[in-house]
Amino acid sequence: MDTKKLRALVQILEGTDVSFFEWKSGDERWTLRRGPAGEVVTQQVAAPPPAPAPAPAQEAAPPASAPAPEGVQVCSPFVGTFYRAPSPGMAPFVDVGSRVSPGDALCIVEAMKLMNEIEAEAGGVITAILVRNGDAVEYGQPLFEIAPASAAG
Repeated sequence: MDTKKLRALVQILEGTDVSFFEWKSGDERWTLRRGPAGEVVTQQVAAPPPAPAPAPAQEAAPPASAPAPEGVQVCSPFVGTFYRAPSPGMAPFVDVGSRVSPGDALCIVEAMKLMNEIEAEAGGVITAILVRNGDAVEYGQPLFEIAPASAAG
């Protein structure tokens, strides 16, 4: 987690009655709790490793092979509100069919009054926008689908 964002979150929490906040991204997890004297205490915890998958039974039929999805899904890194444009009345960052490069802004997810730009993780063409403007989103919820430029035509 970016330390600037962490400091901003701590400052925001100090001005509220919020006593607990948890942030997860990939293998990283941060927990912020208000201590007994009212100060905010942070704790970084590595996410537990995923549980091993159970071994398949010998007599089980092989699973039907589904084609692997082309491209990537961009998911929300936290809970918040999804916005397609930088501000009301402005054009959206991207539309279906827009070509993007890694690092291009795709949307904003507002979390705890912080506006967080979500960037493309891969280059390609936006094939789907899976959330409507102003919708609440959950941690890990798919927001966009990006097909590689070669697969998108």
